[in-house]
Amino acid sequence: MTAPGAVNVTGAQPATTAPMIRRLSPGTMASYGVGAAAYGVKDSGFGTFLLLFYNQVVGVPAATVGFVVMCALIIDAFVDPTIGFLSDRTRSRWGRRHPWMYGAALPIMLGWLLLWNPPAASHQAILGWLFVVAVIVRSAVSAYEVPSQALAAELSGDYDERTRIMAYRYLFGWAGGLIMLIAAYMYFLAPAPGYPNGLLNPAGYRGFAIAGALFMGAAILFSALGTHREIPYLPKQERRILSLRDSFREIAQTVRNRAFAILMLAGVCAYTGQGLVYALSNYLYSFVWGFRGATFVYFSLSLFAGVVIAFVVAPRIGARLAKPRAAAIAALASVAFGTTPYWLRLAGVFPGIGDPAMLPLLFAFATLGTACGVTAYILGASMLADVVEDSEMRTGRRSEGMFFAGGFFVQKCTSGIGIFVCGLILAAAGFPEKAVPGQVPAPVIDRLTLIYACCYVTFNILAAFFYTRFPFGRREHELRMARLTGAPVIDAAPREPFA
Repeated sequence: MTAPGAVNVTGAQPATTAPMIRRLSPGTMASYGVGAAAYGVKDSGFGTFLLLFYNQVVGVPAATVGFVVMCALIIDAFVDPTIGFLSDRTRSRWGRRHPWMYGAALPIMLGWLLLWNPPAASHQAILGWLFVVAVIVRSAVSAYEVPSQALAAELSGDYDERTRIMAYRYLFGWAGGLIMLIAAYMYFLAPAPGYPNGLLNPAGYRGFAIAGALFMGAAILFSALGTHREIPYLPKQERRILSLRDSFREIAQTVRNRAFAILMLAGVCAYTGQGLVYALSNYLYSFVWGFRGATFVYFSLSLFAGVVIAFVVAPRIGARLAKPRAAAIAALASVAFGTTPYWLRLAGVFPGIGDPAMLPLLFAFATLGTACGVTAYILGASMLADVVEDSEMRTGRRSEGMFFAGGFFVQKCTSGIGIFVCGLILAAAGFPEKAVPGQVPAPVIDRLTLIYACCYVTFNILAAFFYTRFPFGRREHELRMARLTGAPVIDAAPREPFA
């Protein structure tokens, strides 16, 4: 039996617990991937505008905002694995994942509206509001993202197809975030009377909130409906009744997986670095490079060009090289391209503001850095999907929800640890509140640039190191799939010597 829009590569009948080794149609891939646009909107909002909004618009100290947002991660550390555990054990006529996906849309929309409309109150009350609403938003996003990401490991058991599935997810995730960025810079937060710097206009954030809520709700429902027809072909497990003690014992047994632990360490470093870039982006582009108005739009398009390059390159490089090696190389290349303009500026050799060569060079480095960074993320997510069968061989259980809950929690470091580190960097650089571009002293800008570049390099080097420690590759995965499904092994020999 072959699912609609899929080709059964092996010709074997699907097993009761393991996914079919198959290729998915572009339509199925797109339907699955478009749901990530909701997280893209949330991620760009949290990472790019949240600190700026509460610091420069509302007037709360940056380091305090960063600390509050990071503290919300404590709640996420309990919410995400709980959702993953419950999703793995959900049994319904809509399968394990889709009830969660449908149910998350409305809470996400409502929480997003509240986040950008804090009450007129004291700083302490506003910080309390931020903490509570940030927890609500991120918990609601988890209720969609954890089951949706877990679905990737169920749609296909093919080693390379999983990289393609993740490439679609990252393409749409970035597209959603960049669409909202462009809409913010061109319309919602564009310069207006009384606000030559539209990023400081409180009214603009209200429209930004409404548009983002509608966008996220639509993306989630489109994805859930578009993948609904795949439900009969997904792995199924028998219903099991466990005591609370047995449930916790199974959770502990599941997460004690070496490959999973290594990916989590790599992800913490990689996504914290990304969070640092997001949180500081408006500071760097406005105060270091002098961006105004449409320049933000063109820059966002250059970033998306990098995502498109990663969408094309990541599946190909993952098919030719060992995924861990490819991810490590991509992480190192990303930080090299991403920080070069800042090192050259500090050395006094990069074109300055007003030089016709500055923007093209800056955009080119940003495009290449983004392409390499997203390639590393895609390969890392694909490796996480492969961990599912490794765990199944060890425990006898498929725990996609648990593993991807861990992966998603790590992604939240983008708006948690990253924002916290950003607040510390701004404080260490002596960056003033309610600053005006062009009026910040040069030594402050130089300190900001230097500390940022050093932190970003450190996080990416650590990520690359952990990627190289991932313990298995193509051959091991395909042998596991053969044992689980009874299917013949296809090209079990690794295409490159495994590092």
